Amino acid sequence: MDFGNIIRQHWAALRALLVFTVILGIGYPLLIWLVALVPGLHDNAEGSIITAGGKPVASVLIGQLFTDASGNPLPQYFQSRPSAAGNGYDPTSSGGSNLGPESVVDTPADPAKLAGGSSPADAGFKASLLTLVCSRSAAVASLEGVDGSRPFCTGGGVGSVLSVMGPRDARGYVVHPTRVVSVNEACSTTPRPFLDFYEGVRVECATFGQDYSSGQIVPIRGAARSDPQVPADAVTASASGLDPDISPAYAEIQVARVARARHVTPDQIRQVVRQHRSDRALGFLGETRVNVLQVNLNLDHRYPVAN
Repeated sequence: MDFGNIIRQHWAALRALLVFTVILGIGYPLLIWLVALVPGLHDNAEGSIITAGGKPVASVLIGQLFTDASGNPLPQYFQSRPSAAGNGYDPTSSGGSNLGPESVVDTPADPAKLAGGSSPADAGFKASLLTLVCSRSAAVASLEGVDGSRPFCTGGGVGSVLSVMGPRDARGYVVHPTRVVSVNEACSTTPRPFLDFYEGVRVECATFGQDYSSGQIVPIRGAARSDPQVPADAVTASASGLDPDISPAYAEIQVARVARARHVTPDQIRQVVRQHRSDRALGFLGETRVNVLQVNLNLDHRYPVAN
């Protein structure tokens, strides 16, 4: 064994470690920090914090809820899009609902627990993505006074989905229905299903504890317009759950409500919205958007609501 050769190899390794520690452990972080101080980049590096009255109130990059203690929308504020991050816009729980386009059947609530005063969630209810979209559309329509109907949604704000039972053909499709159940409408809460008959068979409401998975799942489109008045970003959460922006279409349907609450004209509200509207990056990346937080802070400054 050549002891001197071993010493040389270890000394070379130690020198490499020291060099790369200085370059990557000190020099690179220092360079990034200096770049972050460049005018135009500094605000982004510091979290894009917005101040009000000289105090930091939020980040322009993270959305937030504008609701009261009970979760009801405050009428004087523009509302953000839904969020699946924690209880809403929680940066420590960033994420989506993980529900996909085939999530159309709800998990029903136990009517006995509901009768005992439990909330639907505590009673076991879990909404499908379709019902989430339908219920949010109905809620926005009620708040804004617009048409909330959309394809595959019942008038009550749940997914219009049937379980069709009967003999099937070689492809697995039911050819002669013998029983049809509206799986998202529980008999304990629904006086009658959204549809009376399907291919000559009377439609039943769903009974808790019954298994309808043997039937063919058939979503019913209905007569709703193909371009709903309530836009998609008003009824779906972003992948991160932190999106601070809404579409101009969603902002527009909120203008009348905010104007009434602040006792100004809709055009005055639209002027503020335009000030915080951003076009597509480089002309083709992303979508045109409106930052909800900036709009609401500007409205509080220009048209405050008396307490």
